[in-house]
Amino acid sequence: MSWISTKPIPVNERLIVALDVPDIPSAKSLVTLLGDSVVFYKIGLELFMSGDYFELIDWLNEQNKRIFVDLKFFDVPATVGRAVKQLSNKKVDFATIHGNDAIMQAAAEHKGPLKVLAVTVLTSLDRGDLDDLGFQCDVENLVTSRAKRAIELGCDGVISSGMEAPGLRESLGQSFLVVSPGIRPVDNRPDDDQKRVVSVEQAFLNGADHIVVGRPIRDAADPRQAALDIQSSINGVFCS
Repeated sequence: MSWISTKPIPVNERLIVALDVPDIPSAKSLVTLLGDSVVFYKIGLELFMSGDYFELIDWLNEQNKRIFVDLKFFDVPATVGRAVKQLSNKKVDFATIHGNDAIMQAAAEHKGPLKVLAVTVLTSLDRGDLDDLGFQCDVENLVTSRAKRAIELGCDGVISSGMEAPGLRESLGQSFLVVSPGIRPVDNRPDDDQKRVVSVEQAFLNGADHIVVGRPIRDAADPRQAALDIQSSINGVFCS
């Protein structure tokens, strides 16, 4: 069964490129290289620790890019609420949170125009990793349980592997956002730390609204062409 998103999202904004690079100049260089092939960017912990994170947010806004802040807020609920409120004053589209019901509720209550996405289960984890963490349920049930609570508490969507997206759509419907990392247009390399991966097309057929792609674009011989190829695949899903 197909769960293709019907939300009014411009097709070229369904691809989010992860700026997983060590510093701000490298990030700006990659954005400039990709040009109009990419509209939406994710910036995470590595760039946050490099300094000038918010200067990069301002610069991306000047380039008319959309922005996904992936810092996975996890702290005392009141602290998370205040942090999300601070971020909502920036020109940012998405932000991630992690944690229990109180944390998710605090984030939702202070998000303003910002869309808050709750992390379900990291795509670098598999069944064995969940055993190590003490979870006694399978991945799909854990993802669905966490997503259900997040939506009920006011979050706008979830971060979920495309592998679990069909179960989310079947159980919880289409009203919330599903953003899927762990996208691999080609076979995984042996040193790849992503375990629950799907292709571009399969992620969207499974119900993702956006996909996040990092290394397959960043490490390509021609990153711009790699991005254009992925955009072509997305266009084929939504415009065929």
